[in-house]
Amino acid sequence: MSDGRDLFPEERESIRDDRHLIGPDQGSSRAPAAGEPLLDSLPAASVGSSAGAVVAGADMAIRIATRPSSGQRVRSAWSRWSLPIFTAGAITYLMVPIVVMIAFSFNKPAGKFNFVWNQFSLDAWANPLGRPGLSDALWTSLVVAAIATLIATTLGTLIALALVRYTFRGRGGTNLFIFIPMATPEIVLGASLLSLFVASASQEPFKSVVPAGLFYPLGFNTILIAHVMFNISYVVITVKARIQGFDRNLEEAAMDLGANEWVTFWKVTFPMIRPGIIAAALLAFSLSIDDFIITNFTSGLVNTFPVWIWGTIRNNLPPQVHVIGTAIFLIAVSAVVLSTVLSARGQRRVPAPR
Repeated sequence: MSDGRDLFPEERESIRDDRHLIGPDQGSSRAPAAGEPLLDSLPAASVGSSAGAVVAGADMAIRIATRPSSGQRVRSAWSRWSLPIFTAGAITYLMVPIVVMIAFSFNKPAGKFNFVWNQFSLDAWANPLGRPGLSDALWTSLVVAAIATLIATTLGTLIALALVRYTFRGRGGTNLFIFIPMATPEIVLGASLLSLFVASASQEPFKSVVPAGLFYPLGFNTILIAHVMFNISYVVITVKARIQGFDRNLEEAAMDLGANEWVTFWKVTFPMIRPGIIAAALLAFSLSIDDFIITNFTSGLVNTFPVWIWGTIRNNLPPQVHVIGTAIFLIAVSAVVLSTVLSARGQRRVPAPR
């Protein structure tokens, strides 16, 4: 910046006069003195307005530079809403058949088949077992499911404990054999069981080893054996996942305090793995009461609820089927909710570590 030394005399005089202009109209600007920065020579109002303009301009430039493009906005919206939309779609896909079943349980069909909505009615709910053979088939399904669940849950829990806690010869093969019933198609499994049951009464050495009437003739016993067999695999997998995350230091602490293995199991181990056992039992019950393919191969002249539906649907489909299905669904949901509530209460009762 020039300090005035290279100016003509009249220019120096003009600049000297301008330095004394400090009024509101005349002092809005002045020339800087020798060695004075230009910003200091400006009035405060002018400096403030200039700095504000600079900040506003910089802020506008930053906003323009950081403004997301249309592609970035689309990607941001997709990452935000894709999971909720997918979850809602999956739940809707699963719940639509159940909602239809519940709705058609209140239908009064015009003919024999409850396929088309006719009019609202509570007749089916007032007489849910008003079809020949329906009550016997439903009772058979409930009894088979209850006994199979009890046996499969007990055996499956013990097998899961052995596979997780202990190392023994044949452990890998046992894991493989546990998985095979889950991977085998049900129609293949049902045909194999039918061959085994028939061979036990007609071929040696099965005929001499198997007690008479256990596997043949086909009936309640063979249905129960088949259901226990395929339910054990699901129980083992479910309980095993729960046991693998269990802290064994709790058991060791209990035994250090004087508890024996039996007391330790019921007071420490069982409460900790109980949610997994309940989940496995509910799964086994649902699979048993719902099974048709394996049951159809092994039932003989005994009808379960799914087999009865398959036999009657060729002639008619009464709304009582939807009523019983709705009742089973509501009972299952209530059991799951009750199990969740009890588990949550149990966890709240455990004092937090200090």
